[in-house]
Amino acid sequence: MSVPFQLSDVPALSRVAVDRHEALRADAERLRARWPNARVLLLDSKGRAPVPHGDDGTAECLALRPASDYGDVPPPESIFLGESGGFDYWALADRDATGGEAVPMPGRFGAQVENVVADGELWVGLREHGADLDDAGAGLFTTALALRNWHRRARFCVKCGGATELAQFGWVSRCSSCGREEYPRTDPAVICLVHDDRGTNGEHVLLARQPQWPRGGYSVLAGFVEAGESLESCVAREVREEVGVDVRDIRYLGSQPWPFPRSIMLGFAARADSSCPLQPADGEIEDAQWFSRGRVRAAFDGDDPLRLPGNSSIARVMLRDWARA
Repeated sequence: MSVPFQLSDVPALSRVAVDRHEALRADAERLRARWPNARVLLLDSKGRAPVPHGDDGTAECLALRPASDYGDVPPPESIFLGESGGFDYWALADRDATGGEAVPMPGRFGAQVENVVADGELWVGLREHGADLDDAGAGLFTTALALRNWHRRARFCVKCGGATELAQFGWVSRCSSCGREEYPRTDPAVICLVHDDRGTNGEHVLLARQPQWPRGGYSVLAGFVEAGESLESCVAREVREEVGVDVRDIRYLGSQPWPFPRSIMLGFAARADSSCPLQPADGEIEDAQWFSRGRVRAAFDGDDPLRLPGNSSIARVMLRDWARA
């Protein structure tokens, strides 16, 4: 008997290999004592991180630095990421490579993005390279970028407008005027694979494209959760708003942090009647179509011009496992 498809793997950016327990970042004495032997991940001003790069290709690990290169104690702007294997891991943002050479590489839906090669290292973006990293690297890069993006948006107090300063090694923003504390924000967003109602897993999947995406790029539907709204209600509303289709049998699949700039993607599957006319939202959805399982499989094999989401996205995992069902 056929069963509803599930995610067979942990999404690329959901992998974790370090202990990020809150008590670790609150123990300043311990962190300072362990700093000389710690390892540091650098992020440049565009949020890219370095990986080893040579004639044999790009490594699956991050190019981490000895913490001692940056002083005897953690710099004020340093971010504590966690502990693993007896080592502490930190991040420092806005540390650009010097004397690097710009290198165009394939990015989202095959569009070109600019990376940098410098001193035998390739500075890559998380969106494009996250799935190529090992578990430790993917988790560290995701956390570092999420905190870096939050810091950029938490420079002033939302209560009094005063300037803020970081505390607990990057995990707390404290107002210098009124003392109000704020913690890293994560905005929930749903992402839903809608298939038709033929059999358990359907025979067709509903995909759409936004106007700014490269030609041929399609993905599953997604949108942000509104205030006072349940996740399931958000799924139904977003699908209806974006393509004019009502869904049912909404079920949860899995989640993935998506720090672009500070989201978490909550994956769902749902069923819909494929005979209902599609009504793409004006200005938001350029096109929406039902695609057969065979065509999605062909796209994964490179035998169809249909462009699917990149390897770092939970959308790709959802589509791959539906296509295999």
